[in-house]
Amino acid sequence: MLRFGILSTAKIGRNHVIPAITDAESAVLSAVASRDVDRARALADRFGAPHAFGSYEEMLASDTIDAVYIPLPTSQHIEWAIKAADAGKHVLVEKPLALSADDIAPVIAARDRNKVVISEAFMVTYAPVWLKVRELLKEGAIGDLVHVQGAFTYFLKDATNMRNILSLGGGGLPDIGVYPAVTTRFVTEKEPERVQATVRFDDTFGTDIYASVRAEFPGFEMSFYISTQLANRQTMAFHGTKGVIEVVSPFNANVWGEETVLLSNQNHSETTAFRFQDSRQYVREIEGFAKAVAGATDAAFTLENSVKNQKFIDAIYRAGRKDGGWEAV
Repeated sequence: MLRFGILSTAKIGRNHVIPAITDAESAVLSAVASRDVDRARALADRFGAPHAFGSYEEMLASDTIDAVYIPLPTSQHIEWAIKAADAGKHVLVEKPLALSADDIAPVIAARDRNKVVISEAFMVTYAPVWLKVRELLKEGAIGDLVHVQGAFTYFLKDATNMRNILSLGGGGLPDIGVYPAVTTRFVTEKEPERVQATVRFDDTFGTDIYASVRAEFPGFEMSFYISTQLANRQTMAFHGTKGVIEVVSPFNANVWGEETVLLSNQNHSETTAFRFQDSRQYVREIEGFAKAVAGATDAAFTLENSVKNQKFIDAIYRAGRKDGGWEAV
């Protein structure tokens, strides 16, 4: 059993990842750390963890854990991933790992010198929904893929929320733009070559609140938009010469809607629905990470994959500063 310690009491951990650790067959929650020991103890007691620490450093120095999950603000991910690795702990760090692809190199170095597993927590890459989309594309269910279309939006203008605080790594592209990017790369196993983009920023927050993106991949195009100040919407579609694949609840599985992949033929006279009652994508993420710690190759999202996804996001920002011009990824 892989013994996890949680670095902070953040909401994503409380609501999704800690319950996944407790449900996983190969992991156990051992400790919670917070700069407020009472908060750490309360969360540890809530989920049955035997240990609580009043500092992150104290938990990293403890032999009561084998791995840490880091749901800190984005601006702190690199720092604490390296510190955890240097303490000999395996690391599952919340997305986005970094705000620049170049920042990931020191994390790779820390992984290699300490011989630990470090993985960015892209739960979608473990989800049966996305594994099904990849399978359908590989078997040619829609013929040749021509275009991928996506959207991910929500409305949030709370100035105290970290997503709207630039110094903490806030912004739409780091928070949700990474999802259309990573899922498309995951299911096609191809990388974007160049992008065009419009990126808009909030005058008060300074964070990006809207991005409209066109990307060229080998053999197909992609278009998507994201926003932190638009009505809620999630959609992903893969359009081919012989049919189309639509993902009904692409990112927030069972929260946004029913987990379903719809496969329609060329004239939509036939549609097959692949339904997933509960993908348990966070549990599968934890179990994949534990397998990687045990030595399974590519069982978890790799740092090399993180670099490629972040390069995509970096290129979108650069393209947004151009007046419609193409930017190489």
